[in-house]
Amino acid sequence: MNNKGDKDMGADTSQPQGTGAGRETGSTSGSEAGPLPSSAQATTTASRPGKLGWLGQRPKRWLWAAIILALAGLLAWLLAPRPLEVELVQLRVGRFERSVEEDGKTRLRERYVVSAPVAGSLGRVSLREGDGVSRGQVIAQLWPAAPALLDERRLREQREQAAAMEANVQRAQAAVARAEAALAQAEVDQRRSESLAARGFVSNSQTDSARTTTLLRQRELEVAQQDLHGARHQLEQLRIALRRDAAGIATDPLAQQPTAVRAPVAGRVLRVRQESEAVVAAGTPLLDLGDPAQMEVLVDLLTEDAAQVRPGTPARLSQWGGDASLAARVRLVEPSAFTKVSALGVEEQRVHVLLDIVAPHNTWRTLGDQFRVDVQIPLQTEPQATLVPVSAVFPVGSRSALFVADGGRARQVEVALVARNASDAWIRSALPPGSAVVAYPPASLKDGQRIRPLKR
Repeated sequence: MNNKGDKDMGADTSQPQGTGAGRETGSTSGSEAGPLPSSAQATTTASRPGKLGWLGQRPKRWLWAAIILALAGLLAWLLAPRPLEVELVQLRVGRFERSVEEDGKTRLRERYVVSAPVAGSLGRVSLREGDGVSRGQVIAQLWPAAPALLDERRLREQREQAAAMEANVQRAQAAVARAEAALAQAEVDQRRSESLAARGFVSNSQTDSARTTTLLRQRELEVAQQDLHGARHQLEQLRIALRRDAAGIATDPLAQQPTAVRAPVAGRVLRVRQESEAVVAAGTPLLDLGDPAQMEVLVDLLTEDAAQVRPGTPARLSQWGGDASLAARVRLVEPSAFTKVSALGVEEQRVHVLLDIVAPHNTWRTLGDQFRVDVQIPLQTEPQATLVPVSAVFPVGSRSALFVADGGRARQVEVALVARNASDAWIRSALPPGSAVVAYPPASLKDGQRIRPLKR
């Protein structure tokens, strides 16, 4: 019984002891008993990460999500449409003037070209460009030109002709002598007939016949004398052609008398066309005369522009060499046009338009003949016009439009284009003055697109 009880007690006693021993062993194994077996370490290591791994990976997921969101925002910012930089100008109300501008040239209203009245040898002209002349002043002299030189053959022919003419003179002298003798005989016969008729020996008709014969002989003598004079003159003509001195210059005193060329009007010498001595033909231009104070401007306009110009229209002359522009006035628009080929090879119909300079002469005294000037003739004027730069207006179908800046966006507004010049466009629109419009709108600009002013 006791043994059984002892065993029971031993069993009861060993249960707690074993448990206690296990606790003591477990408590002392970390401090005194040394490292646990490898199986125990593996069990402990495997059981802890199973609970802490999700907590360790969670911050990395948040970091990647933040990076992806930042990249998406950056991409959206890069791909988002940006405001287009444009140049803004203001709509204004002011004076509008549409004019035509062309190159013109000055010319004298009355220009006189003095030419040689006869052919001859021109003496050297002493006048120079700019010299003043008075009406009737001698401006040039023409001397008789020397005869043409004779070659040997022509000279011998002239000598032989002179010898033949001398023979003609002698023949004419003989004819005169014969006519004189015949006249003398006729006069003797007439006196004899008259004497006999007075005594009644001959009839009156015979006396009349004798008188007629005397008259015929007298006329024959006159004809012979005229033939003699003609032969002598022809001989002298041939001798003049042969009469030269050793220098080969004609010795006729008439050759030493010049012909004076006189100024037809008072003015200034514009151009000396022939300055040196020369043999000139009749009608050869010698000098140009005129009054520089009587100046006009000639400009060629296209026919469509000339049709809008009226006589009396004011004009301005610039780029003539002075500091200020000159006032001018249209005097004449010629009724006939002409064809002119432009620098690009295009045929244009143009019209001559003449303008008078109305500015005081002392302000353009240095302006001369054939000077180039810029001519500006206004065709349309409006003192109170709604103006925008020409660069702001663009066509939209058959109408015109422009872009207006409205709250950072471009709004396309249709306008009525009345007229334009080189810089401004005159429009009709309900837009108030001071409205900001887009100048030089790019082709990519659309209605409602965001814009911002161009930074200068």
